Amino acid sequence: MATTTTDEAPRPLDGIRILAVEQMAALPFATQLLARLGAEVVKVEHPVTGDSGRGSQPFVTDPHGRQVGATFLRNNLNKRSVAIDLKHPEGVELFLRMASGFDVVGENFRAGTADRLGIGYEAVRAAHPAVIYLSVSGFGQDQRSPYWDMGAYAAVVEGMSGIYEYKRTPGRPPAANPVGALGDISSALFGAVGILAALRHRDLTGTGQHIDVAMLDSTVAMTDIVTNFHSMGIPREWGSGVGIVETFQAADGHFVLQCVREHHFEVLMTEIGRPDLLDDGRLATRAGWQEHLDDLLRPAIESWSSHRTLVDVVETLSGAGLACGPSQTSTQVVADQHMAVRNMLIETLPAASGEPVLVPGNPVKLSEVAEVPDVRVPWLGEHTDEVLAAELGLTDGLLADLRSRGVIGAT
Repeated sequence: MATTTTDEAPRPLDGIRILAVEQMAALPFATQLLARLGAEVVKVEHPVTGDSGRGSQPFVTDPHGRQVGATFLRNNLNKRSVAIDLKHPEGVELFLRMASGFDVVGENFRAGTADRLGIGYEAVRAAHPAVIYLSVSGFGQDQRSPYWDMGAYAAVVEGMSGIYEYKRTPGRPPAANPVGALGDISSALFGAVGILAALRHRDLTGTGQHIDVAMLDSTVAMTDIVTNFHSMGIPREWGSGVGIVETFQAADGHFVLQCVREHHFEVLMTEIGRPDLLDDGRLATRAGWQEHLDDLLRPAIESWSSHRTLVDVVETLSGAGLACGPSQTSTQVVADQHMAVRNMLIETLPAASGEPVLVPGNPVKLSEVAEVPDVRVPWLGEHTDEVLAAELGLTDGLLADLRSRGVIGAT
């Protein structure tokens, strides 16, 4: 089990304060990661609807009977929630006054929206010249992009990155969103890197700046083989000659095998008891392996593997130096001892079944910094009065007045 602590040992981002107007995953994942490393994160939400991730399914309910969706549960640990209506002029004023007390301000609206609301980079910088301001949007802040003001979810930018067509097999349509929110999480990671770099730059120069992360850019970076291989004359994976990257049947499930080098192919044929195939001219090249996967190689491999357990197959092939592992079901992932050792499954709120909802832990393991237990996600506007009183000195009477007029919301 990974080391955890409840003491007050310092963490790398202690003292860094982040004010985030964020939705779904592309920014919330980034701020949650930074919070796990010690940053203080205050999340600004609409008083009625909140972060749109709260409306995702499946969901649990909070003590007020409001929906808390799975997307929100995954991305908002260790944060405080303040409910402010940013379409109300007084709400914008509150936000700008608050911003001066934070190192980082982040937003992931469609490009141009933050400016129209009056909380864009220039407006925040006027109140806080040294601010580090992160914008995560579908296509970035440069109006020269033909997509500049389009909205985007993960699947949209994944499709536009070319990876769906690149991975499409003949006779079948491209499969959308095959690995979860790649477009969101990649954007979040690059956003977090940008914040850390900008903080270091400010340490050196005293100057803040605007970080502009586009989801499409981030996804193109993650699916780098699309453009790289295209430039080398390989427009799509099928028939590209990269070798064998496939799943195969064992007696109790499927395993993943990657064999993309000639010496590995020799080992594979020997291990499955088919060295004769090394003399088959149709399999003399990597392109041949791929072309004859289904008529020659799959039957040969599965005639050996289908009578063996996954454990036996993986131990045998991995032990021979091949890249091989089980293709696991969700039940197997949850029970995987690796997850327990690495503290990668965190129990949060109970689901309707009474069992705790599981969300991924922190993948960043630091040798000199013990992990701190996560704090549950905030209820909508749970910390509104606490934060506004502490940051702006608002009295109970002023808070009650703002709430009665819809400028701020739930507590």
